[in-house]
Amino acid sequence: MKLARLKADPRFYYIVVDAELFDFSMTVPHDLRLVTPLDANEYLPVLMAMMQRMGGLGRPLERLRRTEPSEYSSFRRPMDAEQLDAPVRPPSFRDFYAFEQHVRNARQRRGLEMVPEWYEAPAFYFSNVASISGPGAAIHRPAETEELDFELEIAAVIGREGRDIQAAEADSYIAGFTILNDWSLRDVQRREMKVGLGPAKGKDFATSVGPYLVTPDELAPRLLPDRSRGCRYDLTMTASVNGQEISRGNARDMNWTFAELIAHASRNTVLLPGDLIGSGTVGTGCLTEFPAGTYPWLQPGDVVRLEIEEIGVLENAIV
Repeated sequence: MKLARLKADPRFYYIVVDAELFDFSMTVPHDLRLVTPLDANEYLPVLMAMMQRMGGLGRPLERLRRTEPSEYSSFRRPMDAEQLDAPVRPPSFRDFYAFEQHVRNARQRRGLEMVPEWYEAPAFYFSNVASISGPGAAIHRPAETEELDFELEIAAVIGREGRDIQAAEADSYIAGFTILNDWSLRDVQRREMKVGLGPAKGKDFATSVGPYLVTPDELAPRLLPDRSRGCRYDLTMTASVNGQEISRGNARDMNWTFAELIAHASRNTVLLPGDLIGSGTVGTGCLTEFPAGTYPWLQPGDVVRLEIEEIGVLENAIV
């Protein structure tokens, strides 16, 4: 199931079926229904309960596909991509560093080797949830940078509250997946990283997410057979700037699974519905991985397009 939020109606989730949107609440069993929610995140535990109860969401989706336009008329509307908002407004956002190729490439560009600690536990930093925007949103280039970069990531959204979650159970806490662009100011980031506290203002200006929240059952055909450390998905990930492909990778190349990331993130603390877990950049998924001069840094007028199979396309223009 693909879920979307609208700028005009951000409290609710809508189900995307072909070129139409259906109010998600119409599919919710009566005993799980909410009175008007304060926020779409309140729907996420309901979504999790439905997936567990129904063994997936194929049945309600099939029913929606068979409905005539006259049916549920007050619950359906044509889809307008320009009206889509970010599919989640997270209480917190942890961005991990889970693709070895990206880590190795980025460190080599700075004259650094891999450190053994990277293989011992997944690393992440917190970013600013107030800076999150959706598909089509304009990304303002801060005046202090000459090196604006994109980052191609896949992200998981937490669907129910949990603490000290075990990796063997962690996949059952995922409400869905989306595309994430962790925009970066490389010159600012380089300076502040010398202090040793990790990225701060080099990231604290924009993060794009979208276009949809795609539930795990929708991606079941792309599941890889080895699930000993959690689910892995065979999903091609690409990025282009002004129509020129820059990046090509695959979600299957994550060295740490989302189950392991969630287990690590929840240790000694609570994850809440809507919390965003970024994978970190896929190998080749940003300009800084390439030798200097291979590609120019992003400029106003550039359009960055990220695409992940089965999840969608996230496109933003620089202004």
